Amino acid sequence: MNRTMYQFALLAIYFLFQIDGSKLQAQQTPLFAEYNYNPYLINTAYAGLAPSTEVSLSNTGFFNQVEGSPRSFALSLHTPLNRGKVGLGAGFIRDEIGVTTSTNAFATYSYKIFFDTKKNRPYWQVYTPNSLSFAITGGLQQYQDNLLDLGIVGDPNFAQNINASIPTIGLGILLNLADFLLGFSAPNVLGDTLATDDNLDLSNAYYGYFGYRFYSNIFEEIMIKPNVLAKYENGAPFQVDFNIAMSYKNRFELGTGYRTNSSINLLAGVYLLKNIRAIYNYNLAFNNNPLGNTHGIVVSYLFGEGYHRD
Repeated sequence: MNRTMYQFALLAIYFLFQIDGSKLQAQQTPLFAEYNYNPYLINTAYAGLAPSTEVSLSNTGFFNQVEGSPRSFALSLHTPLNRGKVGLGAGFIRDEIGVTTSTNAFATYSYKIFFDTKKNRPYWQVYTPNSLSFAITGGLQQYQDNLLDLGIVGDPNFAQNINASIPTIGLGILLNLADFLLGFSAPNVLGDTLATDDNLDLSNAYYGYFGYRFYSNIFEEIMIKPNVLAKYENGAPFQVDFNIAMSYKNRFELGTGYRTNSSINLLAGVYLLKNIRAIYNYNLAFNNNPLGNTHGIVVSYLFGEGYHRD
């Protein structure tokens, strides 16, 4: 791509995603595969809900052919302690959009209240059901906006790059029962209050998540999982994802979903051996989205006995 076309692409991407020039979006919304199979990214109250330590790696958009299009990399780890009542977690997220890069590192403490953990539970369900989990997260976000790369001359809003460090505090709550779950989370309730750059105006994101689980053959074979994710963020359109996935005894996964005014998501996944799960996601954009379609992958490793199958 020549220099002129490169600058044009960066400009298009910049104005497409920075919907209000004075309000910078906090982060990309994870795709269907990410928040269903690496849910700690969307709600840190998941920390410690797996039976043992779980490590997940997700990668989205790195095969995109449009220069400057959205890319995301995330690494997370969480583990249960004190017979599962306490959870500890840590994560790293790097988002790239055009000339903008956001890097987040954070750590989580969660506490759980358990109900009857034996009732109505299929033996291969991954996350501990019948529990209410609360989480608090502390971290640091490094925000870079290389505005000079856009090549805009004479506009003071683009006269210098932005480079800021932002301390973050996040909150999460999750009610996870055998047949449904309900969660709310705010990755950064402080916004840009403690940012090192006074000119930075960073919006806050709030997530609401509801899912239901249908089981067949007396909890032995298939689980159907419809779910809805809603995202509210100042300066951005209200966003809702509608999804449905099917799991067969922790052997394979299939799913599809719709993101309002944006895309259709497809996924397929397999469980390799007993400890590894690999999910592939394909994001099919519409409404003449100039950024095209997106590929993504989520790979998770569950220590100990792994993902129960038989």
